[in-house]
This record gives sequence, C-alpha cells and structure tokens, in this order.
Amino acid sequence: MTDSSRNEQIRVAVVILTFNEERHLARAIECVRGWASEIFVIDSYSTDGTVELALKYGAQVLQNPFEYQAKQFDWALNRAPITSDWVMRLDADEVVEPDLAAEILASLGSLPLEVTGVNLRRKTIFQGKFIRHGGRYPLTLLRIWRRGKAQIEDRRMDEHMYLTEGRAVTFRGGFADHNLFDLTEFTEKHNRYATREALDVLNGRYHLFPQPILLTEHVTATQARVKRQLKERLYNRIPFEISAVAYFVYRYVFLLGFLDGREGFVYHVLQGFWYRFLVGAKLRELEFAVKVAKDEEELRRELARLTRQAFNS
Repeated sequence: MTDSSRNEQIRVAVVILTFNEERHLARAIECVRGWASEIFVIDSYSTDGTVELALKYGAQVLQNPFEYQAKQFDWALNRAPITSDWVMRLDADEVVEPDLAAEILASLGSLPLEVTGVNLRRKTIFQGKFIRHGGRYPLTLLRIWRRGKAQIEDRRMDEHMYLTEGRAVTFRGGFADHNLFDLTEFTEKHNRYATREALDVLNGRYHLFPQPILLTEHVTATQARVKRQLKERLYNRIPFEISAVAYFVYRYVFLLGFLDGREGFVYHVLQGFWYRFLVGAKLRELEFAVKVAKDEEELRRELARLTRQAFNS
C-alpha cells in the first residue's frame, strides 16, 4: 500500500492555536501537511504575519479572542469544521519528526476500534539542546484521538486532553517541543503561565470558579495523572519556599539534570526552580486578596487587577 492511499484511509485533522507565531508556524505546518488531511489554525488576532503564513501553507484559519489555552482549544473543537476521523493537537512550536509521521501513517489506520487515543512521547529542545534528564523526557501526552472521543480539561494552566471513552496506545516516534524564542520571551511566557497556575491552585483551595473534571476519572496518559496527583496532594501543600528548592534538587541531582550540561543548567534553574517559586509567590499574593475581599464582586475586581484576566460573574 502506498503512503498516499494510506493517507486517504486514516484522515487526520491537525489543530494549532496561534498568537504571533510567525517564527514557528511554517515549521509546524511543514511537518504535518504531507499526511494531514486538514490543518486548522485557530488564531487569537495575531499582529504579525501568522495568518498570512497559515493561508499560504494551505491551513484553514479561524479567529477567536484568547482567554486561556483550554477554553480556546475547546472553542476550536466545537467550531472548526473538522471532518476527519482523527484529530491531533499540535502547538505552534512543536515538531512532528519523520519517524513519528511514518508511524502515524503505518499504524493509525489499523488500530482496533476500542483504541480511541494515541499518546505521544514529547522531548524538550532548549537553546538547541535536547533536555534528556531531570524527569523531562519523555513527557507522555494524549495528543491524537478519534473525533468526538476526547475533551480538554477546563483549566487555566497544565490542561490535558482526556478520553471520554475507549483506551489509548503510545507511539514512540519523535515529537519535540522546540521553541525558537529567546530567554526574554521564555521568562515572559512562564510569568504568564505562573499566573494561570496560581489561579488553578487557588481555585482548588477556595472553589471560586467551576471545578475542572479530574484527570483520574478519565483516560489520559498515566504520567500526566500521576504528576497531577503528586502536585495536588503533596507539592501544593508544602510552603513554596521549601517545595521549590526541594523540587529543583530532586530534578537536578536525583533525576540527573546536571547531565544536561550548561544549557540544561539554565533550563532546570528557570523551569524547575524559578518558575515553581514564582507560582508559589503569586499564589500567596492571590490568597491575600481572597482573605481581605469584602464580597465576591470586590474579589473578582482584585483578581482581575492582579492577574490581568477577566472574571465574569
């Protein structure tokens, strides 16, 4: 059977969320358009050439104001005119390597009907360095599913896809998070992430907003479930001044992060210590707002001020 006939049989729609992703988008589309039957770019009104680039490479573009990742992706699943049997979630700075593309072509169409999802093993490339240690490889994530058989958690940060029925298998081909931006953008992005994660932790403690569906109640990558349980049941209950330091030592020493060299040291300090410390510090700031607010309206105003996000009644 030829690759082209196999491609006609499996039909995969790839969904990519974007905002000012001109630097990454061509690479993301190039690595899937040889086998993807549909490519949807869900853009948050980019001000660079993202939309023009998406159209140039044959993607269908839909635009919607961005609130947070999970809500935008859920909007995409409900609004994009997807007709393919399978759907893949791909970030603009991620890369499907040739061996994974070949595995998708060779294996996806022959999976039994009870298999409704596929986990991928993601690696991180930081400043050109493959981060192999510190518990960062592989990161196993549910990224491909039969259309209509998966949903996304309604969380502001660390959201995962989960299956609503069936089970998942894991493909072993190369799949990389390879962001090309510099350290300024890296720290700015993680500053935004820290705000969203602090809000999720705050919500878990005070139930201010609708609670997300628990990963443990549905089928997703085992690694994601275990990490979520450890974070919520152990890590988040320890004072952040202690937990951030302990987590870095665990990652860098016991999980051999020091073997990742100079680039790895920068990455593990920023992502494994500074980011975790920042989440904790922001959470403490938000908790103070909860305690001093006189009513729900005042609380929402204060949270909006501190987080630069909207909180509707």
